[in-house]
Amino acid sequence: LSRPPLPLSPPPRAQPRLNPPTLSSEEAGTMVKFLKPNKVVIILKGRYAGKKAVIVKNYDDGTSARPYGHALVCGLSKEPRKVIKRSSQKKQAKRSTVKTFVKLVNYNHIMPTRYTLDVDLKATVTPDVIENSTKRTEARKETKKLMEEKFKTGKNRWFFTKLHF
Repeated sequence: LSRPPLPLSPPPRAQPRLNPPTLSSEEAGTMVKFLKPNKVVIILKGRYAGKKAVIVKNYDDGTSARPYGHALVCGLSKEPRKVIKRSSQKKQAKRSTVKTFVKLVNYNHIMPTRYTLDVDLKATVTPDVIENSTKRTEARKETKKLMEEKFKTGKNRWFFTKLHF
């Protein structure tokens, strides 16, 4: 059997677009805002990179202190671990705990998901919590309780699983 001859030159490549299309100010204003409260996001940069979080409040236009789009998020820094039925109640309770964080994150550093989480965090996590460290600690404790309750109900199990990547 003989093989067909190899082509002498490689096939032509698609030319890259030098100038991507830009949006006019009218089109940019009509874009859909999808980063809303209760939307589940994944943190991409920093200490909590790869962790799941929930948007509590969003700032699409920024503030005077942060003149860019950002969001106040509450997330899981430590997910609950696998619970075995034959282990003691104390050990089950210990493995079912979560650790949470509260922070302001730039929109560039979060990846939105298609999921939402119905947890009412607006009362506990407010924008003034960020400046005061004692208030932040209290908010973290409150969100820990809320998240553990949510975990124990058995709904939204995907939120409480660790991301493997």
